[in-house]
Amino acid sequence: MNKQRNMKGTMSENGYPKPTEDELRNIFAASCIEAAARETGCTAAEMYRQMKAVNLFSDLIYPCYDTLHTQSHRIVTEDVLTALRLRQKEASS
Repeated sequence: MNKQRNMKGTMSENGYPKPTEDELRNIFAASCIEAAARETGCTAAEMYRQMKAVNLFSDLIYPCYDTLHTQSHRIVTEDVLTALRLRQKEASS
């Protein structure tokens, strides 16, 4: 088997397929969900529902991925939670 290529594309140095750009964005979104859930003490499933309800993925996390993923984990978590709270407040008024 050719270790340089597989059906998904290029192989990493450790022999695993390199994730695609979409996969990297989804991994980042999942880490945002998990970190925000951990910070607030709710489950990841509940945090996902809250974030999805206010379009946080389509309006912030995916469009701003290039900038957000360069920030520290703590700062991204704070930014995501701030945006979530503001949007929830707007939705309830």
